Amino acid sequence: MIQEKKRSEINDKYKWDLKAIFKEENEVEEALTEIQSLLQKISEYQGKIMQDSKTLYEFYQVYEKLIRLIEKARIYASLQADQDTKDIGAQALEMKVTHVLEIVNEKTSWIGPEMLKTPYSVVEKYLKENENLTIYRFDLEKMYRYQNHTLSEREEEIISMASNVMRTPDEVFNHLDNTDAHYGTIVNEEGKKVELTSENYSVYIESQNREVRKNAFETLYHYWESIKHTVAATLKGQIKATLFESKVHNYNSSLEASLYADAIDVSVYQNLIDTVHKNLDKMYDFMAFKKRQLGLDELHMYDIHVDLVKEDSHEYSFEETKEIILEALKPLGEKYIHDLKNGLENGWVDVYPNIGKKSGAYCTSGYDTHPYVLLNHYGNVGSVSTAAHELGHAMHYYYSVQNQPFIYYSYPIFSAEIASTVNETILNDYMCRHAKTKNEKIIYLTKFLSNVRATIYRQTMFAEFEMIMHDKEAKGIPLTEQEFSDTYYKLNQLYYGDGVVSDDLIRYEWERIPHFYTPFYVYKYATGLSAAIAIATKIIAGDTEVRDHYIEFLSSGDSDYPLELLKKVGVDMQSPEPIQAALDLFDQKLKELKALCEE
Repeated sequence: MIQEKKRSEINDKYKWDLKAIFKEENEVEEALTEIQSLLQKISEYQGKIMQDSKTLYEFYQVYEKLIRLIEKARIYASLQADQDTKDIGAQALEMKVTHVLEIVNEKTSWIGPEMLKTPYSVVEKYLKENENLTIYRFDLEKMYRYQNHTLSEREEEIISMASNVMRTPDEVFNHLDNTDAHYGTIVNEEGKKVELTSENYSVYIESQNREVRKNAFETLYHYWESIKHTVAATLKGQIKATLFESKVHNYNSSLEASLYADAIDVSVYQNLIDTVHKNLDKMYDFMAFKKRQLGLDELHMYDIHVDLVKEDSHEYSFEETKEIILEALKPLGEKYIHDLKNGLENGWVDVYPNIGKKSGAYCTSGYDTHPYVLLNHYGNVGSVSTAAHELGHAMHYYYSVQNQPFIYYSYPIFSAEIASTVNETILNDYMCRHAKTKNEKIIYLTKFLSNVRATIYRQTMFAEFEMIMHDKEAKGIPLTEQEFSDTYYKLNQLYYGDGVVSDDLIRYEWERIPHFYTPFYVYKYATGLSAAIAIATKIIAGDTEVRDHYIEFLSSGDSDYPLELLKKVGVDMQSPEPIQAALDLFDQKLKELKALCEE
C-alpha cells in the first residue's frame, strides 16, 4: 500500500498545477485589491440598478467580473490549504480570502432585494428592448422565484453579516475530522503498528483479516465516541443555523429551503426514502448472502465492506489507472476521451496522499480555471473507481465552461452526482466484462452491489437521518448527543436488518459525515446514481442518441433546472421509476453473483 510522504517528497507530475490560476502568490493579493475596487463600483449602482435596461446590463458586467475574481482567489487559496492542512501560511491565506468573500457577500447583499422591488413585468420589458440582456433571462427568472423569500436590503445585509458565524460549525468539524484528528494505532496484516487515518481506514476496513478491520473500526469509533458531546453541539449549531435561515426567509422547513434553488419539490426527497424503504428486502438479501459467503456466524458492521474474495496484491500505479479509465470510458465517444486525456496530462489532478493533505477526494473548478481533482490514491481497486468518479465531475465542469457563459456554467450538486456515477457505472461494467478469472468477476459484481449499498441505501439513510433531526429541532426537541446517536442507531438497524449486528459503536457514525454540514446534500448521491445507472446502461448498450444527449447534459451547466435537463436524457426523477430500476438492477446483479459463486 502506498505510504504517506511529506509533500516535498512527491514528484511534481503527481501534483496539481496551481500556477495555472496564479503564477505568484502576490497575484492573489493584487486580486484582493482589485476586488475592493470592484466592490466600490458595484456600490455605485445601489438605488439605480433597475432604472433602465442599459444600467442593468452594465451592472451585470461589473458584477460578473467581481464574482469571477473572488471565485478564482477562493479556489486558489482553498487548494493551497487542502494540499497541506499543516501549512500555516496556506491556512492563513485561505482565512484571508474567506474574510474578503464574507465582505463581498455582505456588501452585495442589497442586490437581490433591490432588484426584486421592481415588478417582473418591467424586467420582461427590459429583455425585449435590450438584446444584450437576453442571456440573463433564465438567471432573472430564477431570481424572481425568490420574491416571496427575500427580505429588505437591511435585513439581508444583517443575515449576510452573520453568515461567517453560521459557518463556524463546519469549520469546527473540519478540524475535528482532519487537523486535530488522532485516532491512534492499529496492527496491520503484517503485524506492524501503523497510525490510523481517515484515508487508510478505508483500506483497513476492507481487510481480509477480520481482526484488522475490527480493530480499525473500534479504534476509529472510539475516537468519535470520545468527542461525541462536542460533535453533537457542533452539528446542533449547524441545524439551528439552517432552521434560522429557512424561517427568516419564509420557508415551511429547512428541507424546503434547501431544495428550492434546484426547483425540486419536497416530494422528490420523500419519494426517494419511500422507494428505498420498499426495497430494503434486497439489502437484507445482499447482507445475508455476504454472511454466508464469508462463512460468519454473525455479520458485524466491520464485516460489510470486505470483498467476498481476496483481491490480488496488484497495486495500480496512477499511470495504469489512467490507462484503464481512458479505455473503459470509450463508449462516451472520442472527443470525451481526447479531452479527458488532455486534462490528465496538464495538472488537473493531485494524486497521492501526503502528510497533512485533506482526506477524501473531490473536484472543483472555476470559470477561469481548469478543473482541479484532489485524490488520495492508494493503488487499490477502490482508488481506480474514485479517480473515475472525480474525473466525471471534472469533465462536467470542463464541458460546462466550454459551452456556457459564466452566469450558467456552475451547475447544482443534483446534476453533478450524475456525471461522476455514470463514469463509475461504465468503469465497473468494463472491469466486470474484462475480468480474467471468476474471482475477478466476483470482485467487480460485489463492487457494483457495494456501490449501490453505499450510494443509494446508505446515503438515503443519511438523508432520512438529516430530515428527522432537522424536524426534531423545528419541533423544539432538544438535540442531545443521545438524541443524535439513538436516532442514528435505529435507522442503521432498519436499513441493514436483523441479519447484521448493529454494533454499539456504529451509533457514532453520524459524527464523521462531513456532508451534514451542507444540509440536505446527501440525497443527491442516491438520486444521482439512480439517474446514472439509467443513462450508463443505455450508453454501454451502444445507444449513441442517449450518449449524445448525455454529452449535451454535461455541456448544459445551469442553463435549465436539473429535473428538466434530465428529462432531455430520458430520465424523470419525479417518478420512482429510476430509483426502482436501479434497485431492480441491484437485485439482478445479486442473482448473477449468487449463480457465479455456486458454480
